[in-house]
Amino acid sequence: MWWFQEGLCALPVALVVWTSATFIFAYITAVVLRHVDPLVPYISDTGSVAPERCVFGIMLNVSAFLGVATMYVRYKQLQALIDNTDTRLHRLNGVGFVLGCGSCFGMCVVANFQKTTLFAMHLVGAVLTFGVGALYIFVQTILSYYMQPHIHSKTMFWTRLSVGLWTLASIISMFVSSVIMYSILAGVEVNKKLHWTPGEPGYTPHIISTISEWSLALSFVSFFLTYIRDFKKINLRAEAKLHSDHLYPTPRAPTETSPLLAGSI
Repeated sequence: MWWFQEGLCALPVALVVWTSATFIFAYITAVVLRHVDPLVPYISDTGSVAPERCVFGIMLNVSAFLGVATMYVRYKQLQALIDNTDTRLHRLNGVGFVLGCGSCFGMCVVANFQKTTLFAMHLVGAVLTFGVGALYIFVQTILSYYMQPHIHSKTMFWTRLSVGLWTLASIISMFVSSVIMYSILAGVEVNKKLHWTPGEPGYTPHIISTISEWSLALSFVSFFLTYIRDFKKINLRAEAKLHSDHLYPTPRAPTETSPLLAGSI
């Protein structure tokens, strides 16, 4: 048995691989077709122009569904591991699942509302994806803290905490650099600007912002890699119960004999 066949670890692996492939495929296609600059464009910019826009949207929607499935399995796993008398952790686990679903919903919004068309909705989706997703990471980190060392190892807790701090640093860097960029380019439709020239106004904060966004996406991917070891201990089993010895009911014989059959004519 291969390592990815153990338990349900194939689920977070599929999420990481598929999401990474979504970003890489969109980036390569957009650069080859010269829709964006090769030097670190925004992730959303790589999926703003056809044909990569369609593929980017479809693949990102699949990532969102894989994310919901992964977070649900994680939620059910912790529900089984946490002591039933510890209502605080059970509530925190439920909050984490809700936050995770909100982040995945944000991915669907980003996938269906491009930055160059409906920027307001795209911005809402980005806030849900990265902002709410960061809260999900910290909730899971807190759960790991309370569940060490009898359920989670200290190493796993520190790993998730490190990824959480990485996520927070990337968000702060992206937010600050974006504010500076939009302040410098006041009156310019920055959301529709796909090509940048080194040395032009706002170029430096733009590069910092794009690097921070890619760093943020990489931190999310790295966090779900920490689920692989935990998911190896989960087995999915389906049990079928038959309430009858046949699939379809046998038609009953008529209770009354028709006059024609009775020979009354």
